[in-house]
Order: sequence, then C-alpha cells, then structure tokens
Amino acid sequence: MIRLPGKIARTGPRRCRRGIHSLRAKLTIVNVCLLALGIVAATAVSLMGMRHYLLERVDAELLMSRNALGRSGFTQKEIDSLSAIGALREQFMPDASGAGSLPRSSTVLVALDADHRPIAFAQVPPTGRQLELADAVDDPEALAASAEADDVSLGSDPYRVVGTTLADGSMVLMATDTGAVHSGMKKALKLDLALGTILLTFLAVATMLGTRHRLRPLEDMVETASAIAEGDLTRRVPAGHDPVTEIEQLRVALNSMLHQVESAFETRENSAAQLRRFVADASHELRTPLSAIRGYLQLYDKGMLREPAERTRALARMTAEADRMGRLVEELLTLARLDQHPQLRLCAVDLSRLVRDAADDLRAQQPHRPVAVRAEGAMVVQGDESGLRQVVGNLLANIRAHTPADAPVRVELAREENGDGPAGGQVRLRVADEGPGMDREDADRIFDRFFRASSGASSGAHSAQPVGSGLGMAIVQAVVASHGGAVTVQTAPGEGLAVTVALPAAARTLTP
Repeated sequence: MIRLPGKIARTGPRRCRRGIHSLRAKLTIVNVCLLALGIVAATAVSLMGMRHYLLERVDAELLMSRNALGRSGFTQKEIDSLSAIGALREQFMPDASGAGSLPRSSTVLVALDADHRPIAFAQVPPTGRQLELADAVDDPEALAASAEADDVSLGSDPYRVVGTTLADGSMVLMATDTGAVHSGMKKALKLDLALGTILLTFLAVATMLGTRHRLRPLEDMVETASAIAEGDLTRRVPAGHDPVTEIEQLRVALNSMLHQVESAFETRENSAAQLRRFVADASHELRTPLSAIRGYLQLYDKGMLREPAERTRALARMTAEADRMGRLVEELLTLARLDQHPQLRLCAVDLSRLVRDAADDLRAQQPHRPVAVRAEGAMVVQGDESGLRQVVGNLLANIRAHTPADAPVRVELAREENGDGPAGGQVRLRVADEGPGMDREDADRIFDRFFRASSGASSGAHSAQPVGSGLGMAIVQAVVASHGGAVTVQTAPGEGLAVTVALPAAARTLTP
C-alpha cells in the first residue's frame, strides 16, 4: 500500500452529511412536493367535476319544473281553484300551517305579486322559509329571464333558485336545497386529504430508502476520496450490486483517474529517488578526482614534493584526475542533452564502417585480445553519426574496462527484413564477450546511471579499483532510444555478456 509522505489533514467526511442540505433530503422533498401538487390538482379537478355534475342535476330538475309551470298558462287564481292543490301542497309547502304531518321537502316555492311581495300560493300563506327565499332574491325578473339557476343562502343552508312568470303577471320562485351536495363534497375532500397524506408519507419513506440504496456508490466515493486524502493511494471505489448507468460511469472514470494518480505518484517518487541517487553518485564521482587533486596540491604547498620525480608524478596524477573529471562532466552533459530529446542530425550512416573503426581501436589498445568482426556488406541506418559512433565505442570500451585483456570479443552486424523500420527492416548490432558475465540482478540495472555491478571482474562490474564512471551503458541506451531503436542484454555468470542493439534500417544501402 502506497502512503503519501507526512500527515495530510482529512479533506472530506467519511459519510455523506445528513440534514436538509443533503442530496437525499432534497430528492425526498422534491418528490413529496411534486406528489402533493399532483394530489391537490387532482382533488381540485375531481371536486369541481363532482360539484358541476351534482349541481347540474339539481338545476335540470328546477328548470324542468319551471318550464312545466311556465308553459301551463295558469294564473294565480286558476292554481288556487285546481282540485290537485293537495298534491302541490305536499310537494312545495312542507311548512304550511295545518300541514305539520307532511314530510319536510328540500324544495321551497313562493309566489310573488306584481310588486314582488310574497303572497299565498294554492290558498296557503307564505311560511318563514318562503319569506327568506323572497328576501334572498334581489331581482326576481332577471332571475325569471335567466336560463340558468342562481345560488342563494337561506339562513345557513345553500340553495339553487329559479323563477318563472305566470299568465297573470305574478311570479313564482322555486329553490332546491344543495346542502347534501356540499356535504358530500366535504366528505370527499376529507377522504382525498387522508389518502393524500398516506401517499405522501409512503412516498417520503420509499424515496429515503431508495435514495439511500442508489446513492450508496456516492458515499463509497466519499470514503475512497477521504482514504486517498489520508495517504492510501491504493483505494478504489467498489462496484455496486445494481449500479445506475450514470453512477457506474462516474465510478469507472473516478477509478481510472485514481489509477493514473497512483501511477503518476509512483513515477514521481521513482524519479525523485533516481534524482537523489544520481546526485549522490555524481557527487561521489566528482569528489574522488577533486580529493586527489586537492591532496597533491596540499603536498606541493607544504613542500613535501622535493624531488623532481615526485613533482612529475604528482602533476601526472593531477592531470589524469582532471581528465577523468572532464570525461565525467562531458558524459553528464551528453545524458542531459539526450534527456531533452534534441533534434538529431540524421543522415545515412554505414554502421559497418563505425564497427570496423572501433574494432581497430580496441586491437590497438589491447593487441592480445581476439576481436572478430562479422558484417555482411554495408549496413546503413538513418541516424546521427557521432551518436552512433559513441554507442559502438562505449560498448567496446565497457568490454575493455571490465573483462580480462585476453577475453575474446565478437562483433556481428546483420540485417533483418522482417523488422518494422522505415524501409521494412532492422539492422542488429551484437557485441559479445567471453568474460565472467553478470548476475541477473546486476544485468537488470546495467543501464542505470553510475551503476557498477557488485561482483568481481565481470562485464559491467568493478574490481577493487573502480574503472569508468558507470555512465557508458546509460548513454548507449539513451542514444539508441533517440534513434527509435532498442537495446537488450543476455548474460549469466561465467557465460559472458552479449549486448544487442536494434536500429531501423535506412531506405537505401551503400556499397562498401
């Protein structure tokens, strides 16, 4: 598990905060409010429809009675003399004196004279309810001329009233009690409110439970972010059992981002460790020649180099250490330039010519070392000649410095047509020796800067007296990589070291 260095304060809670500002509460409130608006709208529409339907039936009965009475052509006197007055009294005069045994009717009828004053109808004087009806209607003529019923209140009871004009000019007002309609509407409203409250409660509970399940991945993301903020870069957001598409996409994207963050942190840590190791190794390599030069200068300053031979030897040693330090600085500058990916001066380079030149240099420096070169014609690559010459020189210099002087060396050049270079092929340079070889662990680090193997005299290893700066193979890898090639190593203890360099072949081949 990777931990961030130092103590990092927690930047987020482990759980989503509860309260009115949480997403769960907001979703619940929104759903409940929307359902409440729907219930209110549905209740209002249903009550209005029921009221319109019931009142329409009452109005239809009133208008039918008014039309029947108006079309009859009766006068007030003719109505009084009718033999069927008993039936009229039972229907319209529930409060008439002497008719206490008649059942109370929901319809009230009152006759008015030409001055709109209540008069007896069917020889029955007006009752208190009929007088209230006459007083409640302000304009009987307009009511008689209207094609619709009107609302009036008799005491605390609601009524619907219509009017008609008889043949003698008198008027008759008829009203029907609508209290039952309003009572039924009130009961329906109470029932709707009760059912609406139950539905709202059920929806609130269901929304809370549903959002708790659906938003659980978001809480996992908060926990993961908090753990990462505390230093655990390996944490990831777990997958849900029934993921929502959008939340699952967010989880995948977040995990991908966290993987990249972890990789970037590992890369930064590795780069920082390599930089620290590089600075320490470079300081150590530069300190050695500087210490030697300083020591000889102190001997000379104190007059301890009295003999000319001693002064000559000291001057030679200081010159050698200065040259060594200069070579080290030059190699460091070369690596720094390669790290910046400079623009190479590409041209057609005959790699076989560079190999023969380097082999001749090795034979001149170590005449007793067997050096075999095998190159079938010219091997042309597109590259920077100075860089490629440095690659070949470093490979042979590595063998010269770290293997016995009589260890055989084989240098082979071959072209493979099935490669993937610009011309459809690759040029392979293989430099192998028969030295003591290297351990697998040391071979994996042979291209590290300032690396020297810990074993005895072997390819890339150092003896009791360190030889070289440990930058040669690093330069080889950097130059080859800048040319679009690759370097591989094959070695084992006692089997020597073989380095293979693969470079893209050029589009044309030179004649040797």
